[in-house]
Amino acid sequence: MLYICATPIGNLDDVTLRVLQVLRSADVILCEDTRHTGGLLRRHEVTPRSLLSFHEHNELARLERVLALLSEGKDVALVSDAGLPGLSDPGFTLVRAAAEAGFEVTVLPGASAVPTALVASGLPTDRFVFVGFVPRAKAKVVEFLEGAGRAGGSVVAFESPHRLRATLEAIATRWPDRLVAVCRELTKVHEQVLRGTARQALDALDPRVRGEVVLVLAPVEDAEAGASASCGASPREDEHVRDTLAVLLAKGFRTKEAADLVAGLTGLDRRTVYAAAQEAKTRLS
Repeated sequence: MLYICATPIGNLDDVTLRVLQVLRSADVILCEDTRHTGGLLRRHEVTPRSLLSFHEHNELARLERVLALLSEGKDVALVSDAGLPGLSDPGFTLVRAAAEAGFEVTVLPGASAVPTALVASGLPTDRFVFVGFVPRAKAKVVEFLEGAGRAGGSVVAFESPHRLRATLEAIATRWPDRLVAVCRELTKVHEQVLRGTARQALDALDPRVRGEVVLVLAPVEDAEAGASASCGASPREDEHVRDTLAVLLAKGFRTKEAADLVAGLTGLDRRTVYAAAQEAKTRLS
């Protein structure tokens, strides 16, 4: 069987009894860094039968060997350096290959930086989207986050401490009033959660940012002014939006379809555009 095992994201005591049991009994433990995993095993007095490196640079090359072990009836445990494998860590390819080959795969839940940061942020948790790492190119940050924001709900992303300031600057420029949370070194001794606008977070940041960082953004509609305030339409632009909506509705578009299309093209708040579309529909009637 293939076991996907969640490991601590910081504090080494944040590991489940079930994971420790599997790590003790597994024939092979696959890990990103054998030295890193070795520290966790020593902390909990686990003596592994075998450790095998399995990371982003050798994941594909290791697949055949791991599938062969499973075919021999071996129990294989997969861990990452921190959190749940498969979430911006090696694991997805192996899980898919093992499942397609007919091997049993089970996930042992535990620590994960994504829900931990989301809950700690104090931002809405009823709906969220996880987008992995923010793009390296500064010019793509806003476009990337805007795309994620269209799904609705809070946005959770991983960010490098070296690029955090540039990312917050981009967010502050695009959404001056949008609330964010910068969650750094979660579960560790120097854990820090900064809540407020991107500008407020920038002002509160240490001169030298270190450690693992998870960034959480409030839903655009929950910002006090939000994206629509930072790129609000002028009266002439408002008139153009209403005229465009009227043309789309006259051509048979449904109210929501017309509003979604115009909002997507202009970057205006969807609720505002939808209200304008309803008004245009009433006038047409």
